[in-house]
Amino acid sequence: MQKHLRLNEYKVVLYRISLAYLFYFIARILFYIFNFDLLKVDSITDLLSLCYYGLAFDTTAILYVNLLFIVFSILPFYRNTNAGYQKFLFYLYFGTNLVAYATNFIDFIYYKYTYARTTIVALNVLEHETNKTTLFLSFMVEYWYVFALFVLFSSLWIYLYKKVLVQDLQPTKKLHYFSFSTFGFLLFSGLIIGGIRGGDFKKSTRPINLLDASRHVKNIVHSDIVLNTPFAIIRTLFSNSFIKTDYPDVTANVILEKVQPIKQYHNNPETKPNVVVLILESYGREYIGSFNKNANIPNYISHTPFLDSLSQHSMIFTNAYANGRQSIHGMSSILAGIPAFKDAFTSSPYPKQKIESLVSTLKSEGYNTSFFHGAANGSMGFLGFGNILGIDKYYGRTEFNDDSQFDGFWGIWDEPFLQYMKKTLDQKKTPFFATVFTVSSHEPYNIPEKYKDRFHEGGVPMHKCVEYTDFALKQFFKEAQKAPWFSNTIFVLVADHGNQTFYDEYLKPINRFAVPIIIYKPNSKYVGVDDDLAQQIDIYPTVLDMIGYEKPFRSWGRSLLDKKSSTPFVINSTGNIYQFSRGNYICTFDGKIATGFYDKNDKGLTNNLIPKRNPEMNALELNCKAFIQDYMDRVVDKKLYAK
Repeated sequence: MQKHLRLNEYKVVLYRISLAYLFYFIARILFYIFNFDLLKVDSITDLLSLCYYGLAFDTTAILYVNLLFIVFSILPFYRNTNAGYQKFLFYLYFGTNLVAYATNFIDFIYYKYTYARTTIVALNVLEHETNKTTLFLSFMVEYWYVFALFVLFSSLWIYLYKKVLVQDLQPTKKLHYFSFSTFGFLLFSGLIIGGIRGGDFKKSTRPINLLDASRHVKNIVHSDIVLNTPFAIIRTLFSNSFIKTDYPDVTANVILEKVQPIKQYHNNPETKPNVVVLILESYGREYIGSFNKNANIPNYISHTPFLDSLSQHSMIFTNAYANGRQSIHGMSSILAGIPAFKDAFTSSPYPKQKIESLVSTLKSEGYNTSFFHGAANGSMGFLGFGNILGIDKYYGRTEFNDDSQFDGFWGIWDEPFLQYMKKTLDQKKTPFFATVFTVSSHEPYNIPEKYKDRFHEGGVPMHKCVEYTDFALKQFFKEAQKAPWFSNTIFVLVADHGNQTFYDEYLKPINRFAVPIIIYKPNSKYVGVDDDLAQQIDIYPTVLDMIGYEKPFRSWGRSLLDKKSSTPFVINSTGNIYQFSRGNYICTFDGKIATGFYDKNDKGLTNNLIPKRNPEMNALELNCKAFIQDYMDRVVDKKLYAK
């Protein structure tokens, strides 16, 4: 009896949550109808497919909005079924759901002006308006039919809710009732956690965000059909650090002089070599011997014999740093020259805009573009961001289509996946641009069983993974050099960020961002060691300089090969503090003022020189502020291109 009593309540809860899915589906169809001219799809089948992919985003939004309702519905209060308690649940349910549901209706109209689902940014903008009531009343009058539709479907929702009620029965065996209720609560809790993450319980993926809606579309605007507005607001509720700044001493002329956001090079003749960018997962500079010859680290041991060998025939940048802390930060920094500070650009409300990048500029020159990542398709947000950048073809674990090579955790082992990439590139028409993001050099630090006795842990578990990926790269280059496209290809190797640290030198705050940058072109002049400051956002302009791209383009980085037009610098963020290095000093900046100045060799930030400020330090702080201001202005105003 006690079990059946609770089952009846659970069935009603599921019915009420199912109603939310139904009305979110209706809102999505209405959103499409209202914005048909902006969101045209080829067929009803395609529209229904987009609605299907939208279920994951609906699930996250619905569960967030209904979290309290579900908890209060399933807690064993013994009196859950009486009329008073059910009335409380009714008001809790519609008090939260209808507010969230209304935001979808706002976007029926507002989308025409923003070309994006409403996020918390729009609410932040309204916060500074003094005539909110007037604006709201004006909206209701002008678009009365939208309000009427909202009332209509809200009324229908309430009607259907009341059609199925909980039976008013009281438990007689409270211990049995409580025991079964505890099991039910744990089960619901697990489902809620998975649902909020987007229907995925795997550790290898992170909760879905706005970017993931781009995974499932061929036309990037269709991602707004996949999304729903409550989700867009919730996912940006606590993550929008992209707020325009207005430093009094930063003028347009200061930005032009200090930041030089529009670059143009005339150093090399126009050529069209293939370009292959290898982004090495977690491959910190610490692991590579050729980058540590002058690091003065006692008893240093290299774990990369192949990269050490390749470095002898390459241009290597031994003072290079990441512009972010996570893999998706690395992708935007390297391919689009967009660094990540407190939050990832790709997780912000602003990634779906026109972005000038290596992808767009090379495509304009006739390049075929592709992205390779051996993890589950869409993992890390790469597929969605790749679609925004306009990458022609994404190759993931699905396309590899052989899970016998799956590492059981993240994706396909690096060795077979790099061979797959090489064979795929053999079929490409030149010139092509290809990026691969490796997966094996990562926690939980596994390597294929057949190599257990070949690669050893060394000082930290990461070392054996580094050695395995180095071997995988060796095998890739061994096969690639047999291909006709190899000799006319620029290879760029760079890490997204570091990982486990063994040597104290790399525990220092600045060196936690230390990554390698290697540029290799067979039998070319690009050989040597450069110890100037370098960073991931420099790769984009460097490649364009190398191929003789002569048009102006938006870039916050600089060509690493151009020693005349700009001064080397590095900017990144701990998530709270900006770190800006240039000239003789490192500046730490909290977003408002400089909090410290340190000698350029003081990577541990141990001796704050701010009491001894000098003109160079003042100029460094101004440069940092100018960069941040131009960055925020261009991201928020959607001007990530030359103009």
